[in-house]
Amino acid sequence: MTPAELHALPSPQFWRRVSCCLYEQLVLLGVIALTFLVPNLGLGILFGVSLPSWLTFLYLYAVLALYFVWYWTKSGQTLAMQTWRIRLIGSDGHTLSRRQALWRYVFGSLWILPCILLQWILHLEKWQIIEMLFAVALFFWPLSIYLDRRSRLQRQSLPDRFAGTRLVELPKNLVKLS
Repeated sequence: MTPAELHALPSPQFWRRVSCCLYEQLVLLGVIALTFLVPNLGLGILFGVSLPSWLTFLYLYAVLALYFVWYWTKSGQTLAMQTWRIRLIGSDGHTLSRRQALWRYVFGSLWILPCILLQWILHLEKWQIIEMLFAVALFFWPLSIYLDRRSRLQRQSLPDRFAGTRLVELPKNLVKLS
């Protein structure tokens, strides 16, 4: 599709976004298991060393940034986005540059900040934190499309509006298995 044709496509609605987020979280479990658990288990078993929590967070943040930025700049779609026929494009309809993709990732991860603040205020335990992070990422962030007052077919979430990107829903006839 040409950039003009991509730009004319409607944005995905709430439940398609939620379904894509849920599937993305399942995919990310595998990414994290491969890039995080295996090296850290090796460090722990072989040397009896564990990384401090702040370094673990930064490492995971960087690994996930590489994952998303690579997919978004390559084709505009992660595996979950391909499954749900969603594509991330620039505001002009073109595939994202590395800089745009990195800013989209940074803005997309801002939902962590209120969760950290709530954890501190409410003194939440670790499982309560995980449940809260999951709920916010899965439901509340996609709900931000309703803050966009444009037409129902053009609404974008906060990260997309901040980064100058758009999520579009691809028509069924354009889906190809590769």
